[in-house]
Amino acid sequence: MTIKRSFPPVVDAGTRVLICGSLPGERSLAEGRYYAHPQNQFWRLVGGAIGIDLAALDYDARLAALRAARIGLWDVVATARRTGSTDAAIREPVGNDLAALIAALPDLRAVAFNGATALAHGRRHVADSLAVIALPSSSPLHTVGLAAKQPAWDVLARYLG
Repeated sequence: MTIKRSFPPVVDAGTRVLICGSLPGERSLAEGRYYAHPQNQFWRLVGGAIGIDLAALDYDARLAALRAARIGLWDVVATARRTGSTDAAIREPVGNDLAALIAALPDLRAVAFNGATALAHGRRHVADSLAVIALPSSSPLHTVGLAAKQPAWDVLARYLG
């Protein structure tokens, strides 16, 4: 098993919602960008929540649109051993310093966790003063359809205005 490393956070001082995944998958690591696998529903789900077709944009424009919407991205696992892309294969995880990032975001209102693994690893680092949002995983391995997942993702919009 090789050691996998997460990406730096995509945030700024205006971030109101921080969406945390677990650890980037193989495709994302190979391309050096969040949610790169074309079957991952992340860009469609978060785009639906903010009313922008993020999937139609190039990666830099997607990140700019997220920042403009006051949404940040990060992962709860900094490094881990993992073969493949599944969260179930994560071994020896070392967490990112989520508490320090949260403390550095003055406008933060909510931390959303993309899937059960992210929630399990990150929840304890979120202050009680912030909303915690458990999102159904955007991964193609979580076979629930986009339409069934979208209402849970739409909750993000409540914290952005």
